[in-house]
Amino acid sequence: MRMIRFPALGVALFAIAGGACSRSAPDAGPAPAAQVAAPAPLPAASPGDSGRPKIVALGDSLTAGYGLLEMQAYPALLQKKLDDDGYGWEVVNAGVSGDTSAAGLQRLDWALQEQNVRVLIIELGANDGLRGLPVDQMKKNLAAIIERAQTGGIAVLLAGMEAPPNYGPEYAASFRQVFRDLARQYKVIFVPFMLDKVAGISTLNQGDGIHPNIEGTHIVADTLWHALRPMVDAANAS
Repeated sequence: MRMIRFPALGVALFAIAGGACSRSAPDAGPAPAAQVAAPAPLPAASPGDSGRPKIVALGDSLTAGYGLLEMQAYPALLQKKLDDDGYGWEVVNAGVSGDTSAAGLQRLDWALQEQNVRVLIIELGANDGLRGLPVDQMKKNLAAIIERAQTGGIAVLLAGMEAPPNYGPEYAASFRQVFRDLARQYKVIFVPFMLDKVAGISTLNQGDGIHPNIEGTHIVADTLWHALRPMVDAANAS
């Protein structure tokens, strides 16, 4: 499992824990989707590129593994599951703490610069919900990421998120529906809530009550693996 290093963009914290939503140091604001450059040709693989089929995990602090060692973040746990079961695949951690859906879209080409990317895990939206950003813009950003991946022949696993309750039930419902609508429209593999069985449970989260601890991250990895493994099997069979 490898980690793509990106410039620090700050850390935004999100969770639905005890009905509260918290945040640390302010993160860089997202650029409007209209300012995102058109896709550039993918660069050649680095000399150390393994050439193995790759899974890129594009996300925020939940993917980057905030508060954890790199080997404890869920992409590394997925790598271990792949290795233990004899899959010759590689997981690339392309998570950046503080990322919104717009920021994720901005660096998508960079995240997909690896050769032979077969699956893209999209874990974005938590910071959009934290900041109360318009759900229609989040939907456009996520749709653009999915479309770009599918155009490149990359299968997508979409990890759904929930909005914090302080913006009201209407916002929360609209936020939740974005992920369901995208999954249906683009026919992607969908995990309705990545933090299922973890969010709001103090023993499964770090001291901030927000980010999963080691035990919680193992549950997150199990949730994603249940959806990811059939995708890997299908890709191997094709």
